[in-house]
Amino acid sequence: MDLLLVPYSLGPDLKIIQWPPFLLASKIPVALDMATQFRGRDSDLWKRICADEYMKCAVIECYESFKQILHDLVIGETEKRYIVLVIISIIVKEVESNMTKNTLTINFRMGFLPSLCKKFVELVELLKNADPTKGGIVVVLLQDMLEVVTDMMVNEISELAELHQISKDTGKQVFAGTEAMPAIAFPPVVTAHWEEQLRRLYLLLTVKESAIEVPTNSEVRRRIAFFTNSLFMDMPRAPCVRKMLSFSVLTPYYSEETVYSKNDIEVENEDGVSIIYYLQKIFPVILPDEWNNFMERLDCKKDSEIWEKDENILQLRHWASLRGQTLCRTVRGMMYYRRALKLQAFLDMASDKEILDGYKAITLPSEEDKKSHRSLYANLEAMADMKFTYVATCQNYGNQKRSGDRRATDILNLMVNNPSLRVAYIDEVEEREGGQVQKVYYSVLIKAVDKRDQEIFRIKLPGPAKLGEGKPENQNHAIIFTRGEALQTIDMNQVKYIKRSLIKLTMDPLKKKG
Repeated sequence: MDLLLVPYSLGPDLKIIQWPPFLLASKIPVALDMATQFRGRDSDLWKRICADEYMKCAVIECYESFKQILHDLVIGETEKRYIVLVIISIIVKEVESNMTKNTLTINFRMGFLPSLCKKFVELVELLKNADPTKGGIVVVLLQDMLEVVTDMMVNEISELAELHQISKDTGKQVFAGTEAMPAIAFPPVVTAHWEEQLRRLYLLLTVKESAIEVPTNSEVRRRIAFFTNSLFMDMPRAPCVRKMLSFSVLTPYYSEETVYSKNDIEVENEDGVSIIYYLQKIFPVILPDEWNNFMERLDCKKDSEIWEKDENILQLRHWASLRGQTLCRTVRGMMYYRRALKLQAFLDMASDKEILDGYKAITLPSEEDKKSHRSLYANLEAMADMKFTYVATCQNYGNQKRSGDRRATDILNLMVNNPSLRVAYIDEVEEREGGQVQKVYYSVLIKAVDKRDQEIFRIKLPGPAKLGEGKPENQNHAIIFTRGEALQTIDMNQVKYIKRSLIKLTMDPLKKKG
């Protein structure tokens, strides 16, 4: 999945396009082999690298990221860190000076590059894990990298030689420090941008798959191709989210499956085929990697391991339900509207700094941001709530709840997992009126609060809602709970993904002109 991601936040010092990693896959290993075996002028080597735009971008990005990571590791005020920073500055200055003069292959032994890269990959792995007990290993790796770079230099640099001699005389490594005066900042301060940078850099350095093979899933390739082709359409400029029409989505539901139970998955039909058998044996013929990816997410090596944990069984129920004709699948698809609106509103409302930090930083807010009504997170939530409402008209929810039907619990769980989802149902109540007990009908709207359903509105109906045409007309009682200028009715079993949910341009023609 990470191979497909474009960085949320660009590096401030990068002057290149940061392509998705799958386009840059294997470029660094190839460039290393090319540089190691090359015999000629710098300009000729760089010309060969630049012949492949993706390879050029990968080399520049890795070099700039390499410098940034080393700088972040030694940032601080202690004397020891200052010395380390001086060493790094001397080496970088020497490298870039030779690059400018086209003498890099003359003054540096390029055969040491694979060894240096191997050490750097090990360092990135340690930084990704950020294990505080591995600080000593990080120091040793940095020391090894310094020695490799020193061996690469044809001409010795006097400042480095002096520092190296002092290190030998004192018996202390250059990157080593004390508890009171550490030479490096490990573990580093972990931010969303830092984690993203490390993941991306690790992929650039290690992945050797062909870009043709990523993604392997044919449905994913179809969606990406469909979306990217649509970007080349001659489209009018879309309004900002604040100015678009607000709308609601209404889905009728009676008693269909909400989420498959464990028994639903295991029971065999008249042909002796169960849902789990189909998903394991037949479905992979169509999309061969989906079951394997699911097993990998659960960290299960064998199919039998899934049934050993309740959490795994719950994940399996949801995974199977999203591939069947269930309410769960429809709700997940329709809620992409809200997610897409928040993303588009972020691009409308975010400052330059917030754009640089990336949308992912907003989707993982601090407790302070959640409580503040002025934070960008709160504004995005409010904007999405103003522009989009989703009501599932689960007509029988009241009866299902009273009878202890599992589907009522599943519907409640859907509301808990999707806080902006609203459910409307018909409540049948017996009331005494004029000395007689009569059945009275109410249209009720509920939401989830503290993992329980909470009533929002209750409207008395003139009589029973069941009409001759069945479920579609029976759900009209819920229209009063929808909001906005437009209403979209989506039947059960429909699916949607986020590329189809960028709706603000679609809504524009519905505005009244003049």
